[in-house]
Amino acid sequence: MRDQLSKVNVYIAGICSLIVTAGVARFSYTSLLPLMQSTAGLTEVGGGWLATINYLGYLVGVLIVSKLNNIKHKYVLYRLYLVLAVLTTAAMALTTDIYLWAILRFVSGICTSAGFIIASGLILKWLVHQGERGELGIHFSGIGLSIFIAAALVEVLLKLSVSWQYQWIYLSLMAVVFAIPAWIWMPDPARNMQNLLVTKVVGHPPSKTFTWLIMAAYFCAGYGYVVSATFIVDIVEGLPALKGHGQQVFIILGLAATPAVLLADRVARKWGYLRTLFLAYTLQIVGIILPTLSDNLLVIAISAILFGATFVAIVSLVLTMAGHFYPSNPAKFMGKMTLTYGVAQIIAPASTGLLAAWLGNYNFGLYLSAGTMLIGSLLVTYLIKRDENP
Repeated sequence: MRDQLSKVNVYIAGICSLIVTAGVARFSYTSLLPLMQSTAGLTEVGGGWLATINYLGYLVGVLIVSKLNNIKHKYVLYRLYLVLAVLTTAAMALTTDIYLWAILRFVSGICTSAGFIIASGLILKWLVHQGERGELGIHFSGIGLSIFIAAALVEVLLKLSVSWQYQWIYLSLMAVVFAIPAWIWMPDPARNMQNLLVTKVVGHPPSKTFTWLIMAAYFCAGYGYVVSATFIVDIVEGLPALKGHGQQVFIILGLAATPAVLLADRVARKWGYLRTLFLAYTLQIVGIILPTLSDNLLVIAISAILFGATFVAIVSLVLTMAGHFYPSNPAKFMGKMTLTYGVAQIIAPASTGLLAAWLGNYNFGLYLSAGTMLIGSLLVTYLIKRDENP
């Protein structure tokens, strides 16, 4: 007996969960960072630390999920995090105390695990046991879409000269709208447990060497992702020739990310996941470096397209691999991979903010980010040569 939910319903729920827990609870901070620095007294160092604390919250969220074996409990947690993502976003407008901001960003970070990890696991398991192709490209297109929607709203509000406080409020109200389908259409394991237990899908777990090396490569991807994802608007606004174009570049980044994951799925079917990962790592390195070489708007737009198209593709490819390795219980391997990704996200923003305050720009932070991605691409190359390509 097939689930009463349609595949379209489930994918919409997943995308909406990412708009709430990623677009609003995480990426909207990137859009509002320059405004908060100029009008709310937030420094570059403080901005970096708030980003680090948000990612620390995400890591804690992943740890909590990885310790839960009961899928029903994960579903309850998913719904709780949707509510908390909305509340913590709205509460950012109610204070200018950096310590209270830190607490709110920490809780928002925990909530991000709802869209990235819990929803991914629920959707992947539902797809596999419904006889559908176990790919997460459509789900993760919600990351790019979430960036686009949040950044577009902020751009409109900036044009209307809306204060940073009210921008947080409007973002939270938008989150409420998207939380409704995310709440209603996410597959409830309590209703569908019988279906989930009918089919036993055999997995092909990787070797220990493969696991450690792909974790190291994913750590590098986490570092490479978080610097640009956190500071891209501020980086662009810091270039005199591009003042006022930060939000537009972030919108381009989100638009590029939305279809890229679907393309990555198609490429992976022909090339294999590891070769597709190598391509994504290489293109992302170029995207990270370009802002250090030119302040031309076209060059920066190309940088945003390359970065946006690849960072989400890397996440989608790695977590889809988890589904191939462990189709009956992908969440555990997803959690292990995401922990390594999350540790990098804790290290990078604070150190990059300190470097930017010390050196006066983000260039050295971008060089470190690209260098770390280069190490990750070499690790992926080694795995390709081992011929353990899923």
